[in-house]
Amino acid sequence: MMVRLLYRDRELDLEQPLRPNAEALVQDLGLDALLSAMAGGDPLLRQLARHALLTGPAEPAAIRYRQGVLADFLARPDLVRRLYELASDGVEAKKTTRFFWFRDTPDTQRQKALAMLELLVGLLEQLRSLADAHHGDVASEGLRAFFASLRRELDDAYLRVLHERLRELQFRDGVLLSARVGPSGRGCDYVLRRPRGSGLLGRLTPDLPRGLSFSVSPRDEYALRALAELRDRGLAHVANALAQATDHVLAFFRTLQQEAGFYLACVNLAERLTERGVPLVLPDVAEPDEWALHARDLRDASLALHSGSAVVGSDLDADGRRLLVVTGANEGGKSTFLRSLGTAQLMLEAGIFVTAEAFRASVSSGVYTHFKREEDAALRSGKLDEELRRMSEIAGVIRPRALLLCNESFASTNEAEGSEIARQVVQALVEDGVRVAYVTHMYELARRVQALPATLFLRAERLPDGVRTFRVVPGAPQPTSHGLDSYRRIFGREPAAEPAGAPER
Repeated sequence: MMVRLLYRDRELDLEQPLRPNAEALVQDLGLDALLSAMAGGDPLLRQLARHALLTGPAEPAAIRYRQGVLADFLARPDLVRRLYELASDGVEAKKTTRFFWFRDTPDTQRQKALAMLELLVGLLEQLRSLADAHHGDVASEGLRAFFASLRRELDDAYLRVLHERLRELQFRDGVLLSARVGPSGRGCDYVLRRPRGSGLLGRLTPDLPRGLSFSVSPRDEYALRALAELRDRGLAHVANALAQATDHVLAFFRTLQQEAGFYLACVNLAERLTERGVPLVLPDVAEPDEWALHARDLRDASLALHSGSAVVGSDLDADGRRLLVVTGANEGGKSTFLRSLGTAQLMLEAGIFVTAEAFRASVSSGVYTHFKREEDAALRSGKLDEELRRMSEIAGVIRPRALLLCNESFASTNEAEGSEIARQVVQALVEDGVRVAYVTHMYELARRVQALPATLFLRAERLPDGVRTFRVVPGAPQPTSHGLDSYRRIFGREPAAEPAGAPER
């Protein structure tokens, strides 16, 4: 049986490599809060959520396939919890069927495998019942195919035969072997036969003699040991086959645990965000060559999870735009907007809902971040050298159709030098087919990139009285970041007079 709840043509592979800048994405976008909410205290759910956000399917069709399954589970959260619970019980079968023997013989291996299989078959029956109860309720291709396979491959006739075979393999009436005499009078070609009395004739005539026989005295240790060795020879193939069958069923439950676990993590996150009044939407996935990017009331998911108040969203209409330049008032929400954009792109590509009323974007070839960092405590290099090194690393792996998020990049030097470095980097990337979203307070940089095609200028909204709405709106850059507003808010007074003609910062 195949699970295939995440992909139409394959199952989840946790060995799949993560994005080359996975750690930077977690740090810069503040994904830890998101991952903690998805995990709900379960380390496996956190691992699955992290893997999904930092890999993501490459094709829009694969994303839509995953969205369909998620929509079914969001409508029926108890269903995904039950699937995850049954799968986890199956994975834990080894721990609940422990045996303590001094010798690991074929017979003890058989008994251990049988005990595990009996537990696993019971769980398979519960899965079949779940499929019977819900197969007509779900609409997604993934869940309908999964439930259909459970009902087809675990039908009543198959389960009945399975229970009969497990009873036979208990060998309650002893083990029946056949062999022939080999060289030097030693036995060879041992074959396990069906237990005596398993057929109709055996049940009708249980006491008829079966041929020559002999008995071994209970006190004859050597003879008993020899019989035990003969029994183990006959059971070796059975023990091996049972072990393989057990591993096969365990692999199925492990895959189901992982794939259902991903959706359970999404349900956990949806419940947490809904409690905080955050809008959720399954985004519209566009083809990469469309350069689509449109949002209504887009919010930062991580900020919404740990903020004590409602988080403000922003609208965005950037279809066809290759460069987004965000300027405006200090502490006006520029960095929050950038994080919300990057997180939404990752969530879209993972097949998850987005924290917005509406969101449509093209699938990217990768999401990259270049955010400002704290000063290097070891003083191995200056801040500008460190920024240049990180940008060089990004340039070595980034591909066309990627999304690069820059937050105050190259602001560690003077404005003229930083603006020129940033302009050259941005222009080269945009011309190479990379979409760049750049938050900056450097007016000179904004002025220099105005000539680049397909550029959209955004600005952190500031009301005439200096109040920040924390929304980002379309707007041309201004030669001030309104630093005086922050000064007045913090110190409650006007700063000392500045020389005439000095620009406000």
